[in-house]
Amino acid sequence: MAGVELDARGELDAGKMSETGLRQVRKLVEDHGLRVSAVEFRTRRGYGNPDDLPRRVEATKAAMRMAYALGAGLVVNQIGRIPDDPESTDWKMMVEVLADLGRFGQHAGSLLLAETGSEDGPTLRKFVEALPTGSLGVALSPGNLVINGFSPLEAVEALGTDIHYVRATDGVRDMARGRGMEVILGRGSADFPALLAALGERNYSGYLCVERETSSDPQGDLQQALEFLRNL
Repeated sequence: MAGVELDARGELDAGKMSETGLRQVRKLVEDHGLRVSAVEFRTRRGYGNPDDLPRRVEATKAAMRMAYALGAGLVVNQIGRIPDDPESTDWKMMVEVLADLGRFGQHAGSLLLAETGSEDGPTLRKFVEALPTGSLGVALSPGNLVINGFSPLEAVEALGTDIHYVRATDGVRDMARGRGMEVILGRGSADFPALLAALGERNYSGYLCVERETSSDPQGDLQQALEFLRNL
């Protein structure tokens, strides 16, 4: 069934939605022949920054409860830059916080997903393996990886079955300026035929979510992205 991702910060407030309100939202989505594919919950800081961390953790738990109530069970966030040293205090703090969120999710019926982009696939894999099994999943965003100079295909090969959600995004690197930018799906450097093949080899059966963060014609760009994926 086709799905739609909902924003638990801008479109819906995870901390203020009542159970009745969530049931109404879920019914509205289902009345359109859709289901909620995931809940996006972007925090201004990740889980490695101690400033106001308890509040972010509680807000994330509220989003996880919301995701379960909406029938999605997946919450996507950028967890913050993973520290280089596994022996550092920052590394241990992130492990502790995300292990706590993992335990909460197992009781609440939802899973927090780390969106790719701030590091390469093998680095994220190393961090996921430092957590109790099932604590943290991955939302693959090829566009984010390209923009930051990393290989999406390497990420799929490294993260494998930890990938629970795919953002069908694309990007290019401007070598002269040393930075990347988001582009319409199919016009960037992400090799989607190879990525879909690699995901298929790992039995991925989740959603491919098309999105555009910056566009003068988002509806047209998303329609083009859907046609691109259907042609593949």
